[in-house]
Amino acid sequence: MKVILDQDKCVGSGQCVLVAPEVFDQRDEDGIAVLLDPDPPVGRHAETREAARICPALAIELADS
Repeated sequence: MKVILDQDKCVGSGQCVLVAPEVFDQRDEDGIAVLLDPDPPVGRHAETREAARICPALAIELADS
């Protein structure tokens, strides 16, 4: 799985960080999401999919690797 985060779309809700903290973080200054792991291990796929599903800005895209 490859994760693509469009920071320009991100609204800083932090939902991705709550669901997948090993894959996403937030910038302190504005709350915009930061991608920590663009190629998460299989054990993190379910939480990464959930983060993409609940993103209010639809800023997370997932692709097969």
